[in-house]
Amino acid sequence: MNSLIKGRSARLLRGAALAMALSAVVANAQNLRFWTTEEQPERLAKQQEMAAQFEKMTGTPVEVIPVTESDLGTRTTAAFAAGDLPDVIYHPLQYALPWAEAGILDTEASTEVIEALGADTFAPGAITMAAYDGDTASVPVDGWTQMIVYRKDLFDEAGLEAPNSYANVLAAMEKLHNPPEMYGFVAATKVDESFMSQVLEHVLLANGISPVNSEGFSPLDEAKTIEALDFYKAIAEASPPGELFWKQSREVYFAGKAAMIIWSPFILDELAGLRDSAPPTINDDPTSSELASKTGVVTNFAGPSNPDGAAWGDVRYFGITTDADTDAAMEFVKFSMDDGYLQTLSIAPEGKFPVRRGTADDAVKFIQGWADLPVGVDRKAPLKELYAPEMITEIVGGLASAQRWGVTEGQLSLASKMINSQVINRLVREYIDGERDAAATVAAMNDELAKIN
Repeated sequence: MNSLIKGRSARLLRGAALAMALSAVVANAQNLRFWTTEEQPERLAKQQEMAAQFEKMTGTPVEVIPVTESDLGTRTTAAFAAGDLPDVIYHPLQYALPWAEAGILDTEASTEVIEALGADTFAPGAITMAAYDGDTASVPVDGWTQMIVYRKDLFDEAGLEAPNSYANVLAAMEKLHNPPEMYGFVAATKVDESFMSQVLEHVLLANGISPVNSEGFSPLDEAKTIEALDFYKAIAEASPPGELFWKQSREVYFAGKAAMIIWSPFILDELAGLRDSAPPTINDDPTSSELASKTGVVTNFAGPSNPDGAAWGDVRYFGITTDADTDAAMEFVKFSMDDGYLQTLSIAPEGKFPVRRGTADDAVKFIQGWADLPVGVDRKAPLKELYAPEMITEIVGGLASAQRWGVTEGQLSLASKMINSQVINRLVREYIDGERDAAATVAAMNDELAKIN
């Protein structure tokens, strides 16, 4: 109750506070407590440096507290019960709506921060995924979208369109699949790997398919799902033999023997020879950026029944809690998303795409600044030196249409259980292996998914 009273009191004062400059935040304010899941030493040091800058500007000390992501849910629930939540929590998408419903998040405060920064400066998909009762549950910070990574040089030589649809992928495989020298695709086929779950959700989303609606389980549309199954079987048949997951797809592509794979953006620095533990083997130089120069990416991907397509996205947020020193917490989030935003992204640029693209005065300020940030592990280079401007635009652009099952329907928890059950993986693999036809596979998926609650 005290936390709710505190939140209401803070809101009464907020109108005046928002009009003040950062330097006017009360110098003797209590420490702000900031929980972050970015707990690796180098990443933690960058956040502590930002906290020191904020204190110098405002007089408000910030205590940066690392929390292991797997413990975040239980720790937050316990802190809420004890009336001892931190002021700000950096958290994944999966917590935004449940925490808003539970009263953990001050959704009005987050919404006011977004409005103060300019809602139209954010990627729409990142805002939509955290929509809650007319507000935005938390402030979108960064994200990434899954990508179809492809040999643009081979596509160009063959006069092929970018693989941004089922049809274009199939057309490219028809021309480029020539095993064992070149495989048309490297699909995910290892049932017990979350990689297959992630790829399948992307493929199904692309054709407008979801197993949930606002009421809960929603039977998969048979016609759309058969289209997706046939497509997935085709890319599996154009893949190397065996049980395939992220490791094989990267290795085959890095060896120059795959035309297309699906991967996360964490491959971008590896493609350019900047990480010794995962070197490209397309030539004799493991530090070469040759493969990066020959690569294109697609983030938004469309099936025949969903011409607008979809991007599979993972977004992270700053949540302002109901126990917060609200005005000071809002100023800290605004600093981290404005003057300090490129520092926020620099924590891990290859996996932190800017969900805030720019400002009212410069619509692409943060996209351009992000492209200047160095990526890599054993060697470093800015993304813009490795990839063409149109590829940078494509990489960031996916966040505008980013989706996940269950988010807009308010059923993220149920959708996550369905994905984690690996039922879809198993039944799709059985279909690929010829154990049943497509219609029977759709029926079996619906039967199994209906049992999950």
